[in-house]
Amino acid sequence: MPRSNLITAAGAVRLRNELAYLWKTLRPEVTRAINAAAAEGDRSENAEYIYRKKQLREIDRRVRYLQKRTADLRVIEHTPQEKDKIFFGAQVSLEDENGQEIIYRLVGSDEFDHKPHYISIDSPMARALLKKQIDDEVKLRLPDGEKLFWIMGIEYPSPHED
Repeated sequence: MPRSNLITAAGAVRLRNELAYLWKTLRPEVTRAINAAAAEGDRSENAEYIYRKKQLREIDRRVRYLQKRTADLRVIEHTPQEKDKIFFGAQVSLEDENGQEIIYRLVGSDEFDHKPHYISIDSPMARALLKKQIDDEVKLRLPDGEKLFWIMGIEYPSPHED
């Protein structure tokens, strides 16, 4: 299943900042270190040179990915009109069968690992929650079996809030 191109404004800023840091700060530092290591002589046995070349390849791979991904992203900077239903960007309070409260925020696939309570809009749990309302029951199939949740609250933090 392809990843959605949705992202919160805060998530978009974070990705653009990462791209700028990699391109303008880290890459030039690594390039200088490669040049210094290359000046030391035999490159085939120069651990610093080999390590820095590998690091540069990783940076370039991430830069290419971020350039392509940020160009394709659709930044969601507004809250939905129906704030009593769950849509992208919602922070949802759930209660499980044991009375445990769990809070999740539905965010883009590029930002779900930024905070522990963020889940990707593409995840099965987020898909099951979409368009639900307070007091709705949600049955999810989890690795350890089916689990029942009740929606206890829906909030929409500022799109720029992280």
